[in-house]
Amino acid sequence: MPTAVAAATTPTALWNDSAEIGELTKSIAWGAVGATCNPVIALAAIKADQPRWTARIRELAAEHPTAGESALGWMVVEELSVEAARLLEPAFEASGGRNGRLSMQTDPRFHRDAAALVEQAVRFSELAPNIIVKIPATKTGIEAMEEAAYRGVSLNATVSFTVPQAVAVAEAIERGMARREADGLPMPEFGHVCTIMGGRLDDWLKAYVAKQRILVDPGHLEWAGVAALKKAHHLFVERGYRVRILSAAFRNSMQWSELQGGDLVVSPPFDWQARFNENNLPVNPHAIDEPVAEEHLAALRGISEFVKAYELEGEGGMSVEEFEQFGATRHTLRQFLDADAQLDAIVRDVLVPAP
Repeated sequence: MPTAVAAATTPTALWNDSAEIGELTKSIAWGAVGATCNPVIALAAIKADQPRWTARIRELAAEHPTAGESALGWMVVEELSVEAARLLEPAFEASGGRNGRLSMQTDPRFHRDAAALVEQAVRFSELAPNIIVKIPATKTGIEAMEEAAYRGVSLNATVSFTVPQAVAVAEAIERGMARREADGLPMPEFGHVCTIMGGRLDDWLKAYVAKQRILVDPGHLEWAGVAALKKAHHLFVERGYRVRILSAAFRNSMQWSELQGGDLVVSPPFDWQARFNENNLPVNPHAIDEPVAEEHLAALRGISEFVKAYELEGEGGMSVEEFEQFGATRHTLRQFLDADAQLDAIVRDVLVPAP
């Protein structure tokens, strides 16, 4: 199987973009050594086994008679995350903490409150030794990441699509770790990663050019996320950041195949992994070092939103203050907030059934 071959023969780590137990179990057999989760993924996992989780919500409601919908919903998210984390403990131990991580995402409703993000990140990090916590790569989130890194939380930046965001994330985590070192606090392997949702960058650029009535060969747009991922990874290696790039939000197979050989993480949804294996995609251990063709980059550089996403600040890329207004950021935050609302609705139907 290509995923198992890549996992065994390259430094590129495979994680599963789901905490659903059945999928994660199969993915581990295909070489996965980690898993990611977010409100949308958690909601899907609960819906995939709704009778079980409905019964558990009833039990939790009885145990916590004053807890509201949101509190009970997040108790369920915590339980399914801890259950998934147990499956990854062997990989966690074998890698010394670099892999074997289960990502839990902070409540998107805290996206304006750095202190709340830090406190929830610390709480999540204490649920299991191999939990890694997602915080959004906005100005507020990056402020929270520095403090959370200082407080010993393993981090995975999310709501992140661009090279400027990735660099700002890595520098914030490095600042937090430097403060921690200076204070003589323990420095184990934290396994920090920074997600770039390459497919969501592609999605935003496609929506943007359509809205602006800009004609671009669709083939060029498929390379935008890959280009950002490759550039960010090479910058991280050159600068010696103790953070790896993570490829997520898959829209095409290149977001796996074009990154092979790099010391980074690829986290496809389970169905994408199945398709890689069913189609016996070749593994190229040097793919990460093969540049994106200039014809694609030239076409993409004609789109102002790609320039914001690809170049560094001062060279046309976004500043930290601009991250929250980037189209992909706003769209993704809204999706995560909507998933929270849907989880509240599931709990509400258990607590107050329709007449």
